[in-house]
Amino acid sequence: MAVLLGVGALVAVVAVIFLFVGKVRTPSLGGGKKSKDRETAMREANKRLGHNPNDPQALYTMAGIYLEEEAWESAMKTYENLIDHSSGNPNIDMYVVFMGYGKSARKLNMLDQAYKGFSMARGKKQDSFEVNYELGALEFERRNYEKAVVLLQAAQKIDPDNPAVLRWLGHSFFRLKKPKEAMSFIRRAIDLAPEDKESLYTLGECYQEANQTEQALRVFNHLRADPGMGPTACLNSGIIHIDKRQYEAAIQDLEIGLKHQNIRADIHAELQYRIATTYLKLNEIGKAIPYLKHINSENPNYKDVSILLSKYSELNANRNLQIFLMSSSADFVALCRKLVISYYPRAKVKIINIAVNTNEWADILAEIDTSKWSDLIMFRFIRTQGSIGELIIRDFHTHLKEVKAGKGICITVGTYTEEAKKYTEARLIDLIEKDKLQQLLNSLDAKAKAKT
Repeated sequence: MAVLLGVGALVAVVAVIFLFVGKVRTPSLGGGKKSKDRETAMREANKRLGHNPNDPQALYTMAGIYLEEEAWESAMKTYENLIDHSSGNPNIDMYVVFMGYGKSARKLNMLDQAYKGFSMARGKKQDSFEVNYELGALEFERRNYEKAVVLLQAAQKIDPDNPAVLRWLGHSFFRLKKPKEAMSFIRRAIDLAPEDKESLYTLGECYQEANQTEQALRVFNHLRADPGMGPTACLNSGIIHIDKRQYEAAIQDLEIGLKHQNIRADIHAELQYRIATTYLKLNEIGKAIPYLKHINSENPNYKDVSILLSKYSELNANRNLQIFLMSSSADFVALCRKLVISYYPRAKVKIINIAVNTNEWADILAEIDTSKWSDLIMFRFIRTQGSIGELIIRDFHTHLKEVKAGKGICITVGTYTEEAKKYTEARLIDLIEKDKLQQLLNSLDAKAKAKT
């Protein structure tokens, strides 16, 4: 799940990556002029371009001015023209040109062109902090995390305590599933930029991946009220509590998450799904059903919601079936006793022995005395909802012979395989499947109502 959430968190990470990129110091590109010299510089550049539309020095000056003024489209077009017409010109610093092209393309969200520009710039100067950082940030955004680490580490050698570099190194190591390495970088980044909630959240994910759940819970609990990171923090905190079987605490986390505004659709659905399945673990079907219905109305194909809704809606409407499948062994055995006593109408029933096999089935041996016959009957009640195979029926038959029962009745809420049915053809064993069991349970309800 952490990976799933990690993908969700990546959206938030990428959303702020360029904010950090913008704060990184960059070189003075293109020899840009101060405002008082702008008109003179532009006039001289335009004059030169009038004689030669591809004059490298004029384009270089003009591109630098556009870049400083943040006229990104004009800057990119001018740098592009420079790249085409200034190759080999000793008066033009092509590193500056490629960096200007890459930066203006990035500001226009033209990431392929930005990557091309920064790559060409790195070919001119590999030991540049700016170009290694810019390329590392883009590799992270392209999910090439190993390449991002190499480039960002090169930038860190030049500026060891740059918070943006530390941040993206930490995030890259986390995406590479190296939480311990990620932690060291992210902690340092948070120390330098405490307001970075995305990195704090990722630190929590690192703790979670490293099975340091108490530290992870402290981080996620700190972020539960945050408008941006709160829903996913609540979801992760809830998952940790679910894994610890602390279901009440998990539900509290998840409900806090749902109280947030403007929750992403996938996180909203997962919060509801986790609440519903947690209530099911607590056998509180009535509380789970509304959440399953809401998810199903919004996204019928979400995970196994349709299957759960169909299954547990039936259980919610039938208390006895719910006990048969989900209640404690004591309640299950008590229900089975009632079924044995009522199985043969008007018979005298004396229960001889009850044996429970963990939480899978219960065997009840009973003396049955009717007006026409008397016999020792063995009942086996199986809680499994799937198919019951021949091996279980063979085990039941062996048990019948051990206790010298005259007949066996095997009852399940599921079905029997063809091999199991064939095995009982020449043996005194009746196989009762879900439909017949449902009738038996309904008859108990009818008798209970008749007494009230």
